[in-house]
Amino acid sequence: MDKTAAIILAAGKGTRMKSNLVKVMHLLGGRPMVAWPIEAVRDAGATRIALVTGHQSDAVQDYLHDDPSITFALQEEQLGTGHAVACAERALQGFTGRVLILCGDVPLIRPETLRGLLECHVSRQATVTVLTTHLENPHGYGRIVKGYHGQILRIVEEKDATEVEREIGEINSGIYCAEASFLFEAVATIGNDNAQGEYYLTDIVRMAADRGQICVSYPVADSEEVMGVNDRVQLAAAESVLRRRINEALMLAGVTMVDPSSTYIDKGVTVGNDTVIHPNVHISGATSIGSGCHIETSVVIRGCTLGDRVTAKAGSVMTDSVLHDDVSIGPMAHLRPGTELLDYVKIGNFVETKKAVFGEGSKASHLSYLGDASIGRNVNIGCGTITCNYDGVHKHRTVIEDEVFVGSDVQLVAPVTVGRNSLIAAGTTVTTDVPADSLAISRTPQVNKEGWRLKKK
Repeated sequence: MDKTAAIILAAGKGTRMKSNLVKVMHLLGGRPMVAWPIEAVRDAGATRIALVTGHQSDAVQDYLHDDPSITFALQEEQLGTGHAVACAERALQGFTGRVLILCGDVPLIRPETLRGLLECHVSRQATVTVLTTHLENPHGYGRIVKGYHGQILRIVEEKDATEVEREIGEINSGIYCAEASFLFEAVATIGNDNAQGEYYLTDIVRMAADRGQICVSYPVADSEEVMGVNDRVQLAAAESVLRRRINEALMLAGVTMVDPSSTYIDKGVTVGNDTVIHPNVHISGATSIGSGCHIETSVVIRGCTLGDRVTAKAGSVMTDSVLHDDVSIGPMAHLRPGTELLDYVKIGNFVETKKAVFGEGSKASHLSYLGDASIGRNVNIGCGTITCNYDGVHKHRTVIEDEVFVGSDVQLVAPVTVGRNSLIAAGTTVTTDVPADSLAISRTPQVNKEGWRLKKK
């Protein structure tokens, strides 16, 4: 398959999405819809990809600008699929092999199906091969009209079909394989004498058949693969299919999901074996989770790296953070970007961190905010501790060295350093550096006014 290119048609606006965003940039499985057919054709062996854009072409190109295998072609006026393919000719200039053609709004097509289509095309020595499927209710789809020997004579659209042709159950998926030498010559001569007044790519089948060239179908058993996305109902249906595929692959690789139907994991997330994921967990971005982890219900993980045997208790949220081995967080912990927790760190309920590094064995068990902080080994952070990192203009850093004990309700006014093996008494506001091996305490004297309540009454 070393002589394979692909054309992906992604110029349409997608008016039925009722959106200001072009259809192919709507997210599916954590990535824009158009990324799925691109990945499929590449995995099937396409070495050159022409992406035809139109509406919001800048948005599509900005997303894919660093992919050297993709050349962009602009369809300024949407005049049909045949016209769109003609717009891609320059992007594939000099290419003489076979060309896969598919739409950017068909995200469920599998690479193995495209490989089967290519193998069929080559083995049958076909000029055009059409990926088809059979539907009990083919309403709205183009029908495959065949001759006595099973070769395709033409594809007829619903609006142009006769009553007899509308009874045909084999439909056009909109995915093709064609020889480049024939394809670009054919699309240059397609007419628009049809109900829509458009240049149909399907006409190339009739043109090849009229010349006596071989046109065959390659049926796919699972019609779900060729489902297009035209509105948000279909978008949700496609999302459900992709999520099921992702979850099944992870489970077959040794991950336990208590309820896969309520587990939401993006494409590209990696999870080690013997990790257990509970219902209503959302894992997205470039996230990697190690082995033997336990992710409890309603945890949200975005762009994080988790080591082995990490426990994330219910309701915790983490973003762009790194957790090393044997870390425990939550319930209801919030790790903001820049957090790094080394081995055996414990972050308890209602603790929030941001740009904070915790050394091995340190813990903040409950109700604290620790931002812009460097915290050493075996440090205990008491309940209600706050690093006061913002002076209204600039952020400042707090440094807490190894073996420090911080009592409850402590405020550390940054920039400040607490030396190793020190103790900060409960209720203290730390405004100056604390030397090593010291006790820091700052409290106003307690005054008891006996009988005060009685006088007030």
